Amino acid sequence: MPSPRRIPLVVKWFVTAFVAVLVPVYLQAYGPTNFLYFCDVALLLALAAAWTERPLLASAPAVGILLPQLLWMLDFLATAVGGRITGMTAYMFSPTIPLFVRSLSFFHFWLPLLLAWLVWRLGYDRRAFWAWTLLAWVLVLISYAFGPGPPAPADNPNLPVNINYVYGLSDERPQAWVPPLAWLGVVLVGLPLLIFLPTHLVLRKLAPSGASNRL
Repeated sequence: MPSPRRIPLVVKWFVTAFVAVLVPVYLQAYGPTNFLYFCDVALLLALAAAWTERPLLASAPAVGILLPQLLWMLDFLATAVGGRITGMTAYMFSPTIPLFVRSLSFFHFWLPLLLAWLVWRLGYDRRAFWAWTLLAWVLVLISYAFGPGPPAPADNPNLPVNINYVYGLSDERPQAWVPPLAWLGVVLVGLPLLIFLPTHLVLRKLAPSGASNRL
């Protein structure tokens, strides 16, 4: 007897349709390097999780982006009413980016809610911390090796630069506090310790268990 479907078809097809629109639009607007961002990878993994109903595919991106995207949500709401927290969502209000492209970027707001719901429905796979950490390290190293540093060139202001903050916290200029490789080391160590591990511990405690009970 087949197991009951845990993710409704309407959710599967919504995410599928959204990704089918977003990918070609983003490729044209930003180029392929935009898909090195953690949030874009998390969206693709959420799509895979919705269809396969594998807990690890939902748990890993949840570990990676729930905390950063919560900050994105707060910054977006603050910017919308004329305030400012970090400025990370200023591009959502930039007239240099077409309105339709910016509207697609609103997935940053609902994706963490979707991932939290997927984890609740599928269970939390405790291998997610290591899975996302390894994936994040690969994305960070590729971003550093092949992604351009800030600022964006004047003839292509929407080009993704400083992808995953490998050159500092600003998209206007590289950080100058420490040598570039030292900063890269801070990113590689700091992300798992300060973002991924706390999220893992919270999900391990609050979410139902998924495929693995290790760690």
